[in-house]
Formats: sequence, C-alpha cells, structure tokens
Amino acid sequence: MILPIRAYGDPVLRKKAQDISPEYPELKELIASMFETMNGAHGIGLAAPQIGLDIRLFIVDVSPLADDEDYVDIAEELKSFKKTFINAKILEESGNEWKFNEGCLSIPDVREDVSRKETILIEYYDENFVKHTETFSDIRARVIQHEYDHIEGILFTDKLSPLKKKIIKGKLNKITAGDVAINYKMRFPK
Repeated sequence: MILPIRAYGDPVLRKKAQDISPEYPELKELIASMFETMNGAHGIGLAAPQIGLDIRLFIVDVSPLADDEDYVDIAEELKSFKKTFINAKILEESGNEWKFNEGCLSIPDVREDVSRKETILIEYYDENFVKHTETFSDIRARVIQHEYDHIEGILFTDKLSPLKKKIIKGKLNKITAGDVAINYKMRFPK
C-alpha cells in the first residue's frame, strides 16, 4: 500500500525515533508498504518518520543507481543492495568527507551539496530481526547516513551553511504550505 510521505515542516520529521521490538504490529506489511511507497516516488531510501511513524526503521534500495555511469565500478554491488535497517546505530564514521548533491522525498525540488564521511560502521537488525554489524562505503554509506539522520530527527538541510539555508528558505516555506508540484502522495503540515 502506498503511503503519503510527510512534507518538510511536519513535527514527526524532527522527533528522535524510538526502538521497536520483533513484536511490532504488522512489521512485514509496514516494510513492504515502505518499499512500495519509496519505489512509487522514485526514491532510493525511506525512513519511518517520513511516513509519520517515530520508530527506528528505514529502508534502502540503491539498485536504480547501478545504471549510472558514475558507479560503473560498483554497479554489480548496487544492483542487489536492498536492505531494511531496524534500531540502527552508527558506531563509527571514518575516511574523508566528500560532497554530494542530496535530495529528499520529504523536501521535493530541493537539492544541495552535503558533506559526509565516506565509510560507516553500523549495527542494525534486518527485517527478520537478525542483528548485523557491517561496514559500508561509497554511495551506499551516504544513503544510509541520510536515512539514519531521519531517525535521529535530522534533515539534510540541517547540514547546510547559514547562507545556503537562507537561499532555500522560500522553497522550504512553499513545501510546508503545500505549494509544490509532486507526482507522489504527500501529506503537508496543518
């Protein structure tokens, strides 16, 4: 089931999300709906706060990037990189910071360069509540960091310079007001 994505300005996007247990109601169905919602909006990641739930759950599917010429060297790895992260905790960020132009389904039509570390060590549970501790690098680490920020109540726009924030303020106000053209279901703050 495709769910409406919460728009910039919704208070749930600023909440630090709570851990869940394996008994969380209809978890498998929720994860399936999140993938359907993300794919319908042509995204590569989606966090539970973006659909109105303040729980520590996010999904990532970077397979659409496998055809991008920037990722020729890792195309095979990207094709099968579809994961669910429950109760995730980033244990370490390392390597050089690199800038990349990020966007967000909750902040349509706004894209800006964001600096992030190139490698992360993360502990999480998968959709079957099997615990993993893994290291990710490259675009996979970046997408995970972006979605992880959502469960911490952080948006990519928070990482911008004061000048950049001032420049995009008008666009953000329009999103909050619902004055944006999108091709997916979205719920705007009241």
